[in-house]
Amino acid sequence: MSALIPLVSNPVYSYPFDARHRFPMEKFSLLFNYLRAKGIATEHNTFRPGRVRNDILALAHCPAYIHDFCHNQLSPSANRRMGLPWSEGLRQRSLISPNGTLLTAQLALKHGIACHLAGGTHHAHYNFASGFCIFNDLAVTARTLLAQNKVQRVLIFDCDVHQGDGTASILQSDPAAFTCSVHCDKNFPARKARSDLDIEVGVACGDREYLDLVVNGLEHALQLSRPDIVLYDAGVDIYQHDPLGLLNISIAGIRERDRRVLTSCVEHGIPVATVIGGGYDRNQQALAERHAIVVEEAAKLFAGLN
Repeated sequence: MSALIPLVSNPVYSYPFDARHRFPMEKFSLLFNYLRAKGIATEHNTFRPGRVRNDILALAHCPAYIHDFCHNQLSPSANRRMGLPWSEGLRQRSLISPNGTLLTAQLALKHGIACHLAGGTHHAHYNFASGFCIFNDLAVTARTLLAQNKVQRVLIFDCDVHQGDGTASILQSDPAAFTCSVHCDKNFPARKARSDLDIEVGVACGDREYLDLVVNGLEHALQLSRPDIVLYDAGVDIYQHDPLGLLNISIAGIRERDRRVLTSCVEHGIPVATVIGGGYDRNQQALAERHAIVVEEAAKLFAGLN
């Protein structure tokens, strides 16, 4: 392995999609192309995941729900809650992305740090989709690593602006999987789940207060969970101009958050796998460049380890 950080991506993450829809489906390909132009993503360090096995997916999801989604048999109300129009493209990407996060975690365990250029589908519950999330890649990955005895304890550190309610709900009875969500208190979902550690951020919170909450929250979560790996959801919908955010975090604040989270994991000697989480800017190129921040910061740390 060269000194380039392991990255995980698949071209199907950005399939043909209605540009008028709220969800920015093109951002995944734009992110990869941006990282390739910067020399961070190459053919030598980019891994392409395939479809997740049904038995792996069923570690975190109801088999009947898996079947109904895959065969476009969800009820109209379930489809509305999902928030995305069903299509073959959606089915294909939804069955690959969880495997992408699992592969990223496996690479992180081997190399110390790895980044998935997708993932963070933390609103997906055991038996239903919600908030643009079909299958919960974080819960699938945590359950799989534990079931395969690859690790004894997992910390999911979720910094998307929205609470990771699906992750918390799926893993609520798993003492070996610790969920920590740092989210805006007045944002989606209206009815919050109970994570192992919830850190609520007030509307319009700025950089300094937010960074203190994140840094102190991570240290507390690490002490409580003593993990063998951290799954880090680096959501950029905390950005001050994100249409679904409600916080007042600058670009510099996002970069400082990611640098501190990743550095803390490295200093504790804990492998860390990143996913990109939420971000909903209509300017998808600018959004992709915000998602690239965690990869850029991870790449700097990875180079220092090799």
